[in-house]
Amino acid sequence: MAREEKIRFEVKDNFQKQTYRNRCYIYGANGKQLLSIPILQDKKGVKVKSKEVKIDYSANWQVLHKRALDSAYLSSPFYEFYIDDLQVVFEKQFKYLLDLNLKTFEILQECLQLNLKVVKTTNYQKELEAKKDFRFLANAKKEQNFTLDKYVQVFDNKHGFIPNLSILDLLFNEGPNAENYLINQVYPKV
Repeated sequence: MAREEKIRFEVKDNFQKQTYRNRCYIYGANGKQLLSIPILQDKKGVKVKSKEVKIDYSANWQVLHKRALDSAYLSSPFYEFYIDDLQVVFEKQFKYLLDLNLKTFEILQECLQLNLKVVKTTNYQKELEAKKDFRFLANAKKEQNFTLDKYVQVFDNKHGFIPNLSILDLLFNEGPNAENYLINQVYPKV
C-alpha cells in the first residue's frame, strides 16, 4: 500500500472467521502474542456480510489490548509518539468491526504519513485482476511467506526477529522510518 496512490477495501463480502479482520500479532515479552477482537456470533451457518459484523464488548478487550501494547512496546523508541493517536481505538465502542478497522487504518495512514485515496467496494466480485487482488492477505490460517528486511524489535535479544507482525510493531520500533521501510521491501508477485 505504501507504493500506491489508491486502494480499495472489500466491504461487500461475507465475513470469514480466522482472518486478520479481527486479529493481529504483536511481539510480547514471551514472543509472538495474539490480540483478537471478539465479535458477536449470529446463528451458526448463517452468512453475515463483513460490514454487519458487530463487536462484542462483554469482555473488556480494549483495556486488555492497551495493556498488552504497553507491556510490549513501552520501551520501544517511538511508542510514546504514536500511542495517543490510537487512543480512540481503546476508548470508543464502535458497533461494527468494519468501522473500527477503517478508523484504525485512517489513524495508521496518518502515522505513516501515507496519502492514499481510499475507496470501498460497492459490490462483491469473486474474481479480480490478480495483480490487484490482495484479499488473500486477510487469511490468518495461511502463513504468508514474505522475506522482509529485519529491523530492531524490543525483545529480539530474547527471541530473535519475528516477521509479519502488526504494523504497530514496525511503527513503534521504526517511527518515521516505517514508510521508507515499507516502500523498500521486495514483495512477492501475486
